[in-house]
Amino acid sequence: MAEEPPGGFLTLSDLEEAASKNALEPAWAYVQGGAGEELTMKANREAFQRRTLRPRALVNVETLDLTSTLLGEKVSAPFYVSPTAYQGLLHADAELATARAASSAEILAIFSTISSRSLEDIARAAPKGPRWFQLYFQPEQATTQRLVERAEKAGYTAIVLTVDAPVFGNRDTTILGGFNVSSIPLGNGPDVFPPTHPTAIDQLYHNRSEASATWDTVDQLRTLAHLPILVKGILTSEDAQLALDHGAKGIIVSNHGGRQLDQAQASLDALPEIVETVGANAAVYLDGGIRRGSDILIALAMGAKAVGVGRPVLWALAAGGEAGVARLLSLLKEDLAIAMALTGRRTIAEVDRTLLGTPIQ
Repeated sequence: MAEEPPGGFLTLSDLEEAASKNALEPAWAYVQGGAGEELTMKANREAFQRRTLRPRALVNVETLDLTSTLLGEKVSAPFYVSPTAYQGLLHADAELATARAASSAEILAIFSTISSRSLEDIARAAPKGPRWFQLYFQPEQATTQRLVERAEKAGYTAIVLTVDAPVFGNRDTTILGGFNVSSIPLGNGPDVFPPTHPTAIDQLYHNRSEASATWDTVDQLRTLAHLPILVKGILTSEDAQLALDHGAKGIIVSNHGGRQLDQAQASLDALPEIVETVGANAAVYLDGGIRRGSDILIALAMGAKAVGVGRPVLWALAAGGEAGVARLLSLLKEDLAIAMALTGRRTIAEVDRTLLGTPIQ
């Protein structure tokens, strides 16, 4: 009998299949599903597959340095764990396993408002961090304020405000797979409203007070939070400029993993105009479609400071819990290092647009 591979999978290529064998069908439908016909979810991958890299020869790459700095915090590589909800669906240790693996790897992790475990328990599981807190505006401002205060007290060092979910995208695959959040406990308390609830259409699409949020609401958040605020879910230069105008310290180019507006453009395709708009006024990050080290390198070359990894972390959690997430992060570092070496880049600072080749038409 073959020995179980470490973390439940051998390579980045067999991770998804390994995870599918361990996840229950409704949970798997939740992880895998995108909005509508899932055109945007597919476009996220296709955007990376269209790009090419220019290899360089006879560069001394004996020593490579992947370290980077995200809002002043040193990390071992320029990627981070994106915030994803309900991790307890995939493994009993849920976000605690993810937090421990990320902290041990010196990788930043962002944890969701609608996590399976409380933000305090997550912080206690990996006290060294680094960690940021992802925030959804809540129907009651008092609930939003409590969440922010709890995150600050628990040692989270930034607030990541998700702004692309005033209403919830139609996720046909998730619905057809039988996923329903009504019986799923929320780690951050019963007063936290999950924007992913698939029932109560009037409440979800018409009466939700957070659907009335505007950029003025971001200003209000700045009065509540003593931490830097990043705005997640930006795909246009107009919104990037507004985020700057309203005090964002970072902008995350994201289409919510293709789970909100179907036929929105791929995150990578939206990146150049946002980088041009933002310039040096804030850090620009990206998520959506990252699977390999070469994807990370391409996004960095196009101007991202770092990239978020979402679904692969959930796959790794399902495949092997903490050991699975640890293996994923290790393999991504290795894959990025190889891509850097083969393009003649020894440090992250040396990554620029000149390593990009002609896109595939």
